[in-house]
Amino acid sequence: MRQPQFIQLYQDDRATVRAELVAGLLAPQASLAPKYLYDPLGSRLFDAITELPEYYPTRTEAALLAEFGAALAQQLPRAATLVDLGAGNCEKAARLFDLVQPARYVAVDISVDFLHNALQCLQRQYPALDMLGVGLDFSSDLTLPPEVGSGPRLLFYPGSSIGNFTPAQALSLLRQVRAAAQGGGLLIGVDLVKPLAVLEPAYDDALGVTAAFNKNLLLHVNRLLGSDFRVQDWTHVAFFNQAHSRIEMHLQAQRALTVRWPGAERAFAKGEGIHTENSYKYGVPVFEALLHEAGFARTQFWTDTQGWFAMFWAQG
Repeated sequence: MRQPQFIQLYQDDRATVRAELVAGLLAPQASLAPKYLYDPLGSRLFDAITELPEYYPTRTEAALLAEFGAALAQQLPRAATLVDLGAGNCEKAARLFDLVQPARYVAVDISVDFLHNALQCLQRQYPALDMLGVGLDFSSDLTLPPEVGSGPRLLFYPGSSIGNFTPAQALSLLRQVRAAAQGGGLLIGVDLVKPLAVLEPAYDDALGVTAAFNKNLLLHVNRLLGSDFRVQDWTHVAFFNQAHSRIEMHLQAQRALTVRWPGAERAFAKGEGIHTENSYKYGVPVFEALLHEAGFARTQFWTDTQGWFAMFWAQG
C-alpha cells in the first residue's frame, strides 16, 4: 500500500501572527481573521457544526453531489490531479473519487498535522491512489509546490468557504485558482441568498455549538498573543447584513472591560464587538459574473430544488 506524502509550506511565524492579531484588536472596529477560528479544537467544533440540523450547507451540498454526480462526471476531467482546497477531514473530496478517478489526490489545508490522520485513513480505503498533503495558507497565496505535478488539475473548493472572502478577495483567489488549474477547472460550492429564518439559525444554533466555535477563538488568541480574554465575558452574535449580502459573526462584550497582552491593551465598552467572520451569500448570476471576471470562459451550475445552494463548474 502507498503511503501519503506531506509537505508543510505554511510557517507559523509568531512575530507576523502577533502583528496581525494586534493590528486587528487595535483597529477602530476590532476584528480577528477567521483563520484563527481553526485551531485543533476549533476544527473539531466546526465538524460538529456541520452535523447540526440548522446548518444546511453541508447536507445540501452532499445531496447535490449525490443527485447530479452522473451529470458532473460527464463534465469533470478524468485521471487529473484532484486538488482539495481547505480539505479538512477530506470526506467531501472522497465522494468524487469514484466519479472522476483522479490520478492523484492533493489535500491542501493550513496544517498537515490536521490532515495526517485523515489521509492515512483515506489511503487505506484507496491503496492505489497517490496522495499528498500540503500545509498551505492559500487565503493569501495559492502557489502549489512542484510535487503536485504537471498537467491539468481539478480544483475542488466545497462548503461555500469562498463566502469568507470579500468579493474583491474572492476575485483575487479565483484568478489564482484558474492559473493553478493549468487548463483544468474548478468545482466550487456556493451558498445562495435565502430567507433569514433559514440563514441566521445556521450561524446561531440552539445547542450553542457555533457560539462555542466562535468563543474558542479567544482561547486561541490568548495562546498566540499572551492576552487575557475571558470567554465568559463575551457573547456570540450572528446576523445577516442585507446591504453587504453576508452573515456576520461577532463576539460582543457583556460588560465594560479591558483586554491586555504584552506591550498593549484594548478597552471595550459594554456591547462593543470583535468582528470574527463574514459569510457572503450570492445570487447565481452574480457568482457567474465573478467567475467570468476571474477569467473562466465556460461555467455550469447545479442547484437544489429550494435554490439554497449551488455547485459551479468553471473552465477556461
